[in-house]
Amino acid sequence: MRDFEEFFASSARPLRRTAYGLVGDWDRAEDLTQAAFVRLYRHWDRIQDVNVEAYARRVLVNLYIDERKFAAEVPTDVLPERGRADEDRSTSIDIGRALATLPRQARAVIVLRYLDDRPVAEVAEVLGIAEGTVKSHTHRGMSALSALLSPATELRSLT
Repeated sequence: MRDFEEFFASSARPLRRTAYGLVGDWDRAEDLTQAAFVRLYRHWDRIQDVNVEAYARRVLVNLYIDERKFAAEVPTDVLPERGRADEDRSTSIDIGRALATLPRQARAVIVLRYLDDRPVAEVAEVLGIAEGTVKSHTHRGMSALSALLSPATELRSLT
């Protein structure tokens, strides 16, 4: 199990960052990352021969996408106010809130493509979808984000 410990040490932080991009909350990101590592640990002997990083991302994203089956998430038209009280909310929106408006699959594609800087082929492999579907989700997701984020909007990073 020494290999798993090394993989955990080198991958926990990047996977947690990916999870944060998906869920927009550090506590939920930590829970999602832990769940992914538990699943990886249980199957560690069988996944040694594959690209472990891509496999770990796939587990993480699948857990995120499947989370809606188990969570009592309620869609709403109005996002709750978050952030510092002294911010001018009319000209500022954080990327996490903008990403939260996207459907789960599109959000996963955008996070993997732009936050994790993964190529289309790898995103397709991680999500188990066609490359054309990745490109389609990327286009639609970026279009939705562009419409939401006007030129006057100040972006705050995820990190």
